[in-house]
Amino acid sequence: MTRRVLHVVTNVAHYDDPDEPTGLWLSELTHAWHVFAARGDAQLLVSPLGGVSPLEPRSLKWPNLDDTAKAWLADPARMALLSNTARPDEIDPADFDAIYFTGGHAVMWDFPPAQGLQRITRDVYERGGIVSSVCHGYCGLLNTTLSDGTLLVAGRRLTGFSWREEVLAGVARKVPYNAEEEMRRRGAQYEKAWLPFVSKAVTDGRLVTGQNPQSARATAERVAALLG
Repeated sequence: MTRRVLHVVTNVAHYDDPDEPTGLWLSELTHAWHVFAARGDAQLLVSPLGGVSPLEPRSLKWPNLDDTAKAWLADPARMALLSNTARPDEIDPADFDAIYFTGGHAVMWDFPPAQGLQRITRDVYERGGIVSSVCHGYCGLLNTTLSDGTLLVAGRRLTGFSWREEVLAGVARKVPYNAEEEMRRRGAQYEKAWLPFVSKAVTDGRLVTGQNPQSARATAERVAALLG
């Protein structure tokens, strides 16, 4: 049975300063895409507004540009997917078995207020599907509520890009909020690896999260295992 995975990507191209570019951290998409493609899963891209998803320039440089990301950049058909992502109102959550929020600092701006994405996430989860994120992708889970009004993340074990990693990445003063702290404020049981920038994935039932770009493959593999 073919499983269907919905990948969520950003539409934001810069920090508050238009001269500071950001966007999708490409390998966080390509690592997961590779895992699901090897299984024969069907995959689709959605973004808060639909249309173009810009790429984070730092993700296109060594050592962040790995073989899967290079292959994507060299494939016009796959690059076209990032130029024409679906809008949330074009998505029927019943068509998908899992949703996977990619990262890049850009998502800190457009994921949290995106009610269309919250609707899809809630419906996928309440239909028995899997909700997952990697790195800053967990910002897309900050404001998602279930049908009973409770926050999806409340009381749940999860991980995502840590504040220490923001500081070490040199962008702590550029980001609009501390995502780790915001998760804790919502009652999430936030976890992180002892060392920054090493792979860590956390599974709590049908919620699967990864800490940083180095965690994308492990996160996708956990989702794949749950999909069966």
